[in-house]
Amino acid sequence: MTTHAAELDLAVGAARGAGAIQLERYERLERIVHKGPRDVVTEVDHLCEALILDAIRSRFPDDAIVAEESGEHRSRRGKGAHASEGAGRAWVVDPLDGTVNYANGVPIFCVSIAFVLDGRPTVGVIYDPLRDELFSAVAGQGARLDGRRIHLPDKERLEDCLVSLAMPWRGYRHREAAVRRVTRVSRTLGSSALALAYLGNGRFDIFVQLRSLSNWDVAAAGLIAEEGGAVLTDGAGGAWYDAGRRSRGVSIIGASVRHQPTVLDLVR
Repeated sequence: MTTHAAELDLAVGAARGAGAIQLERYERLERIVHKGPRDVVTEVDHLCEALILDAIRSRFPDDAIVAEESGEHRSRRGKGAHASEGAGRAWVVDPLDGTVNYANGVPIFCVSIAFVLDGRPTVGVIYDPLRDELFSAVAGQGARLDGRRIHLPDKERLEDCLVSLAMPWRGYRHREAAVRRVTRVSRTLGSSALALAYLGNGRFDIFVQLRSLSNWDVAAAGLIAEEGGAVLTDGAGGAWYDAGRRSRGVSIIGASVRHQPTVLDLVR
């Protein structure tokens, strides 16, 4: 029997439920609110988050939650630590990753749900409702796409690698150029969670994003990539997941065992 089968079952069901909401309202949005110069939130974000949080509270009322739109929640019974404290059981939720894509009718977005145990991502689910693709992973048990095991192929030559690349414009242009010079081509999807999950089965060979990420972007997808065989670190070569790391301050460098040290050296 799969360890954490109950948590995986909840994450899969909630992700598919949120995905159904997204499909129903895709290209039929009634309200878009600007959170900042480059951030928007839609009614669909809130509807999906409410569905996911209700599912978690129904099955695991003592678990903490951190969600993109509503922030941190202690358990309904007032027990346990906050998710950012890195202790006990917590869920990390991005109900709609790629909101700008979604709001503009660009068909690249997903649902991201992670279960984190004692500060370590333990169950991860990424669901792409338009392609009806579900990536999942349980720590120590490999990664899967629609139930089939997946892995990151180990390409011998760095110049054959496709990279998901996103760096801050100011102060990083030479590092971005260095990565571009040694790899085949780069892409930016507009959904960091989906791009990082793609590292788990080799749709991307390398993932580089410095700053601008939050834990809800990476908790599920990072586990999927790692269980698929990728090596992940933060931008300084340290642990890729830290429950207490501030929002928009997360960096991820991911690639095969062969190439990850080289890519990390290029961007540090």
